[in-house]
Amino acid sequence: MSEIQNLSRGLKNRHVQLLAIGGAIGTGLFLGSGRSIHLAGPSILFAYMITGAICFFVMRALGELLLSNLNYHSFVDFVREYLGNGAAFITGWTYWFCWISLAMADVTAAGLYIQYWVPNIAPWVPSLIILVILLIMNLTAVRLFGEMEFWFALIKVVAIMSLIVIGTFMIIKGFSTDAGASSFANLWAYGGWTPNGISGFILSFQMVVFAFTGIELVGLTAGETENPERVIPQAINNIPIRIIIFYIGALLIIMSIYPWTSISPDRSPFVQVFSAVGIAAAATIVNFVVLTSAASACNSGIFSTSRMVYSLAKENNAPESMGKLTSNQVPANASLFSAFVVLIAVILQYIMPEGVFVLITSISTFCFIFIWAIITICHLKYRKLNPELAAKSNFKMPLYPIINYVILAFFAFVLVTLALNEETRVALFATPVWFIMLGVIYKIFKARTKDKEVETSLA
Repeated sequence: MSEIQNLSRGLKNRHVQLLAIGGAIGTGLFLGSGRSIHLAGPSILFAYMITGAICFFVMRALGELLLSNLNYHSFVDFVREYLGNGAAFITGWTYWFCWISLAMADVTAAGLYIQYWVPNIAPWVPSLIILVILLIMNLTAVRLFGEMEFWFALIKVVAIMSLIVIGTFMIIKGFSTDAGASSFANLWAYGGWTPNGISGFILSFQMVVFAFTGIELVGLTAGETENPERVIPQAINNIPIRIIIFYIGALLIIMSIYPWTSISPDRSPFVQVFSAVGIAAAATIVNFVVLTSAASACNSGIFSTSRMVYSLAKENNAPESMGKLTSNQVPANASLFSAFVVLIAVILQYIMPEGVFVLITSISTFCFIFIWAIITICHLKYRKLNPELAAKSNFKMPLYPIINYVILAFFAFVLVTLALNEETRVALFATPVWFIMLGVIYKIFKARTKDKEVETSLA
C-alpha cells in the first residue's frame, strides 16, 4: 500500500486553512517586526510584498506537484522522482533539520515566556512539560495535531485582527500617542519610504524571508487531508490575501500609529500599540500570544519532522523502524525520535554558547531557501517531462517557466544579502559542511543497504 493509503486522513478543511495561516505567521511578526522596521523603515512593507509573492508562487508549484500524483505524501516523494534518490535523501534530512532547529529554538523560548508569569521557575521545566504534551498529542491522532494548530492559529489571528481594528480606529480619530498624532502620513513623513537608503531595504530581506519559513507546511499535510484536491488549492490560493492582511496590514497600522523612528527594535510593536490605547495587560496579552506561537512552531516541528522521517524510511533512507505506524495510523517511532532530538537541544541550549545556537538557526534559514529552490526546480522538471499530465492539471502554477527562474534569482539575491551581514555570513560558509556531511552519510547508508541486499540474495 502507498503512504497516503496508510496514513490517516484526519485533517479537515478548517484544520488545513488555519495551518496555512499559522505557517505564514510566526513569532517574528509579534516580536521581531520591531527590529525589521528599525532596519528598513516603511519600505519593510515592500519587502513583505515581494517575499510574499515569491512564497505564493513556490506554494503554487508545490501544490501542482502534490496534486499531480495523490500517492505523494510529501515533497520528498517528487524530489526522488525528478532529481533522484540522493537528492531526496539530502532534501528530506535537510527539511528535518530545518524544523528541528526551529522546534529547538521555540520550545526553549516557550520556557522563557512562562517565566514572565512565574519568575522563579527554571525555564527547562515548562519547556519539558510543553514538549511532552505536544508529543502526546502528536502520538494520539493526526486530528489532535490539526485541532491544536487550529486553536493556536486562531489566537494569532484574533491578536492581529484586534490590532488592525483598534489601530484603524486610532488613526481615523487622530489618536495622540507620546510620539504624536496617529496618521497614515507617518509612513512617509519621517525620511520617506526608504529612510535608511536602499541598503537598509535590501538587508531587511534576511528577516523577512525567515518570517515566512514554515509556509510550505500546508503542502506536507496532503497525505492526511480529507479532500486534498479541494482543500490544498483553497489554502494556497488564500495565502496572498492573508499575507496582505496579517503582515502588511498589521505593520502598516503600527507604523501609522507610531512613526518608524519611535518603534523600539527591542520591544514588540504590538505591546506599544496596545499600551498606547490604555490596555494595562498589553504585555501579558502579547506574551500569551507569542507563547502559543512558540508552542505552535514546536508542534509543527514534531509533526513535519516525523512525517519526513517516515517518508524517508519508506524509501530506505532512514531506519526501517521509522516507517511503522500505530493503530491510529501515526508514525510513532518517527515522532519519538524527533521529540528526543528536540529534548537534547533543550538541554544543550544551557550548555552551548549563544553564538553556536545562533549559527544553527542561521543555517536553518539557508536550508529553508534550499528546500524552496528544490521545489521550484522539481516543478520545472515535472512540466518538461510530463507535458500531458501538466495539461490535465486543474491547479497549474501561473507564469511558468518565467516565474520559476524569477524565484531562483530571488533566492540567489537573498543569499547575497545574507553574505553581506556579519552575523549570517558565518552560516553561509558553514552550510556547505551540512550538505557534504549528508552526502557522505548517504554513501555509507547506501553501501550498507547494498551489502544487506547481497546477503539476502545469497541466503
